[in-house]
Amino acid sequence: MEIRLIPATIAFLTIIPGPKSYNHDLNSVANAMHLFPVAGLLIGAIIGGLAYVIWPHFQPLITGLIVTTALSLLTGLHHTDALADFADGLMTKGEKAAKQNAMRDPAVGSAGAMAIILYVAGMIVTLSSFHHGIGLFSSIVAAEVIAKYIMVMQAHKGISAWNGFSSPFTVAMKDKRKMIMASIISILAIWFLGSGYFGIAALSLSLAVAALIQFLSNRSFGGISGDVMGASNEITRLSSLVVLSGIMP
Repeated sequence: MEIRLIPATIAFLTIIPGPKSYNHDLNSVANAMHLFPVAGLLIGAIIGGLAYVIWPHFQPLITGLIVTTALSLLTGLHHTDALADFADGLMTKGEKAAKQNAMRDPAVGSAGAMAIILYVAGMIVTLSSFHHGIGLFSSIVAAEVIAKYIMVMQAHKGISAWNGFSSPFTVAMKDKRKMIMASIISILAIWFLGSGYFGIAALSLSLAVAALIQFLSNRSFGGISGDVMGASNEITRLSSLVVLSGIMP
């Protein structure tokens, strides 16, 4: 039963079509959120495989640009858009209601635009700093698992700022058995793909970053939202790659 839920999570997180039975039901995907790290494994394998193939043939910055573009296209830019919305909401002055409205506004403000620029630049530079193709591959996969696990962790610990996109996920992930399953899958994958303690170091930093994001979200918005989780996915992916690029053997 669990395995049958994986295609739905992949379809939700990427532009890969889901099975015929998948009808974009948010509650069904929320109930399978503990399998997000498995979807992260597949996404990371696709992008990491591309990086491994092109790494010997292009200059490092070009490789970083191609890989960042491919990742954005595969994931449909959904979480990149969430990063922009999160930045706009966070930087808006005023009460929680004003910040919430700014985050829900479909227009991208200056804070959101700057966040995207810094994120894309950071991804390109970080991906270009790896010295071995296999290290680049394994780090991309490990970082993607970490990014998806962070979203699961936030849904488990957080409360929704309002009744919206995040609500089914925060409700479903209060199930401790699902959280334990997601943790086991993620830690095993990160350990083997991130060269043991190096992967755990990347995970530890990402958990600290996610805790800071959750603190800021609670103070600014009264809880988390889909945009907060999506922004956390992007930020912790980058933080994981920064760590792995510097310490991977």
